[in-house]
Amino acid sequence: MVDVSAAEGEVIWRPDPDSASQTQTERFAAFVRESGVALAEGYQALWEWSVETPDAFWAALVEFAGVQLGGEPGPVRNGEPMPETRWFPGRTLNFARHLLDGRSGTALIAVAEDGVTAEVTFDELRGQVGALAAQLRALGVAPGDRVVAVLPNVPAAVVALLATAAIGAVWSVCSPEFGPGAMVSRFQQLEPKVLIAAPGYRLAGSDRDRRSEISEVIDELPTIEQVIWVTGHAPGVPAPGTHVPAIAWDEVVHRPKDPVYLDVDFSHPLWVLFSSGTTGIPKGIVHGHGGALLEELQLLLFGGDVREGDRYLGVASTSWVVWNTLASAIGVGAVAVLVDGNPTFPSVDRVWEVTAQTHAAVIGVGAGFIHACAKTDSVPGRDHDLSALREIQVTGSPLSADGFRWVYRNVGDVWLVSMSGGTDIVGCFVGGAPTDPVRVGYIQAPALGVKVEAWDENGRPAAGKGELVVTEPMPSMPLYFWGDDDGARYRSSYFETYPGVWRHGDFIEISDKGIQVLGRSDSTLNRNGIRLGSADIYSVVEALPEIAEALVVGAEIGAEGYYMPLFVKLTEGTAEEAARSAVAAAIRKNLSARYLPDDLIVMRAIPHTRTGKKLEVPVKRLIQGASLADVVDPGAVDDPALLEEYAAAVQLRGGEPARR
Repeated sequence: MVDVSAAEGEVIWRPDPDSASQTQTERFAAFVRESGVALAEGYQALWEWSVETPDAFWAALVEFAGVQLGGEPGPVRNGEPMPETRWFPGRTLNFARHLLDGRSGTALIAVAEDGVTAEVTFDELRGQVGALAAQLRALGVAPGDRVVAVLPNVPAAVVALLATAAIGAVWSVCSPEFGPGAMVSRFQQLEPKVLIAAPGYRLAGSDRDRRSEISEVIDELPTIEQVIWVTGHAPGVPAPGTHVPAIAWDEVVHRPKDPVYLDVDFSHPLWVLFSSGTTGIPKGIVHGHGGALLEELQLLLFGGDVREGDRYLGVASTSWVVWNTLASAIGVGAVAVLVDGNPTFPSVDRVWEVTAQTHAAVIGVGAGFIHACAKTDSVPGRDHDLSALREIQVTGSPLSADGFRWVYRNVGDVWLVSMSGGTDIVGCFVGGAPTDPVRVGYIQAPALGVKVEAWDENGRPAAGKGELVVTEPMPSMPLYFWGDDDGARYRSSYFETYPGVWRHGDFIEISDKGIQVLGRSDSTLNRNGIRLGSADIYSVVEALPEIAEALVVGAEIGAEGYYMPLFVKLTEGTAEEAARSAVAAAIRKNLSARYLPDDLIVMRAIPHTRTGKKLEVPVKRLIQGASLADVVDPGAVDDPALLEEYAAAVQLRGGEPARR
């Protein structure tokens, strides 16, 4: 049932009772009851059981999902508090084996920017993974050695990840649009042995030549012993010559081989995912084979209700943690749909075209994509055959109330899953509950197995808004940060504020309606002691037809000063004064005059990380007088030149911010 007239906080969608009974959470609940647990009906009861008896929950997930663990059965965890908790000690597995073994049919569907589509079966995928794994072993890559890649969202990236995992080596990837400095700052930490790279890629209708950038990266990585070139994704860009031995991808995978998997410890490192690097050297976040697998399964099965045979389309670059979930979808029997190139070229309609073309049942997009659609006259449910589409997952930033309503007005009767998590846990803290109603502007529920709370500054549960904390361990919490030998950087990142409790750095509110993520804690607005999330401002300002996008920060200046500018990109044809009036009126009406910005600064665009997150904290630090070089790595942002414009716009003059 859909009610497109619903106001914020009201129910806009309810699941059909018959379809709700077929969800993965209901199947799992029945599985748990069959084991003798007296479990009440409903998602809330299942969540409470999962966090009150976490060992039983994670052990049940292992059995329910068919995860094969070697070694002698023992305790589910070692009994140590966070961050020393280790799960399934003494047990072994291999991430790649679970994703590949015993499966048949289509595994991947690759959609190029020009619309050309190719399918990869599980037999073909296993053959390529086995061939590459054998090649890596022949090159001397041993368990624990690092294999890094610069690849777009194409099947070769999935093959390379799984081949690396199969032999117990450690995987890390950058998407090809990253600058060479950003790649080096990540890969140099890892001292990799092999680089797998595309010399070019296709974006917005043209071939992007990255040969010089990749060559620069190779020159800065003296440990590289072999390069494997993946050509063909930019037909006009051949592989360059290099002083390091090189081989073509096609030469490696053209003779399929059965994979030979190395069983590794549950906590053996699988991959290194990097933080955005916008405020310093990127943190290399290490996840283990077992922890990453269990979180991906929990997210896909329960938070996303992804089912065997579903076509799961993810709009993600390989550098975004969402891509890891997309690649992992084959581990629940789904078909991963890989969309290469710019998903909004030549218009936002392309995603909906591909959804219809591939008969996708589930799609995952960023909230920014939905907001961009809402600024157009796109009506996907009218213009495309979306009859196979059951679910839309949205993450990356908070989805506004207008974003919720746009989906139900223009797409149709689908389950809209707003979710929030992080690279840190390669998953979600809060997200979907497939048997519950969807309320406008709210995330439905905490994820199963995740003891999420909102705490105040004194370490007590907050009555309203507070810090997102996790009070019980999760298997996918990082094993460690790469190179952080004494664990100091890891502890300071998550456990400094509340010892023994994970503080994620998000400002949230939990109520009987659901959860709202209000922004990052370090970019929360705080005027006269009253805190407001930046998402509150965006939900009002970005709903205006005059505003294409906005960025707001609140910066402490000097001993007592506080400066809160609002940066905006105007829609085409909008006059600046009209925008000022509209913004002021909307904030007064929907929030409070207390949150009128000190300045409204018109910019040509809003800066983001390469994965689409607004650069609130770097801009805040610029306002406080930090230099551009100290606040951001240009290679980690989508438009490095734009940051120079912001630095000029917010430079301090005589201790006061420049007014525009």
